[in-house]
Amino acid sequence: MKSNDYVKYITETVVKYIDQPKDERKKSRLEKKDIKEPFLYRWFGLIPYVLYFNLKRKKENKYEKKPFKI
Repeated sequence: MKSNDYVKYITETVVKYIDQPKDERKKSRLEKKDIKEPFLYRWFGLIPYVLYFNLKRKKENKYEKKPFKI
């Protein structure tokens, strides 16, 4: 890709963005934000994500009342 083509592409993208109404731009930003994956999963993969939820579940189970066994 030549530099002239790249400049043309960037210019078209910027003009398209500026021509959109402000509400539409805000809506598209919010949609992208909702789709975004959690930080731990996005940066470090699935393992820290699974560990976090396992620890959270164990912590919740720890405080549940257990029946008295004789």
